[in-house]
Amino acid sequence: MLILAADSSLPILSVALLADRSLLGSIALEGKGSRNEKLLPAIDWLLAEAGVDRREIELFATTRGPGSFTGVRIGLATMQGLALALGRPVCAMSTHEAIALGDPDPGRIAIVDDAGRGEFYVSLFHRHAEIVAPRLATVKEGAELTSQAGLVISVGEFVQHGNVAVGCARRARELAGTPDAERYRDVTPIYVRLAEAEVKLQQKQGAS
Repeated sequence: MLILAADSSLPILSVALLADRSLLGSIALEGKGSRNEKLLPAIDWLLAEAGVDRREIELFATTRGPGSFTGVRIGLATMQGLALALGRPVCAMSTHEAIALGDPDPGRIAIVDDAGRGEFYVSLFHRHAEIVAPRLATVKEGAELTSQAGLVISVGEFVQHGNVAVGCARRARELAGTPDAERYRDVTPIYVRLAEAEVKLQQKQGAS
């Protein structure tokens, strides 16, 4: 199965191309503030380097957050658009799930990302299966969740040496053809926190 995966929810944008278990290629580049201009060219470059035509892709995989609100929307819209044009399925997962791949039997893994304002996005997995969905947590709440894990992965540190899109593609391959695959067709963004504009609107409505 030929899978094209992308993540644009984080400051480092990534794209990967997987043929069954073989990684044909991947790319990671700074994408903060310019994801819209970089994602499609990155996809086109990767496909050209691999000598693969878009029409050969059998499954499109993408992350759906948490992360940059704009980045999540761009990634989902781009991959949905490509899949729709070619009549192919989409496998969408949390950004944390794409990162949680690793050792075949890692036990419990906690994924932690700085959400700003003294808060964190935290999730918990067991053997790559989600136990606690990405949620907003205080330092104390985050510590309680991570204390349950044998391995804690910081998203900020992970993107310095890992490729999120590669994990997304590999997880999509694991899910393909399984009973769980259908629920991964859900492309609803995982924002966790309200956008700043929505917070201000609620505050304004509450004050009126």
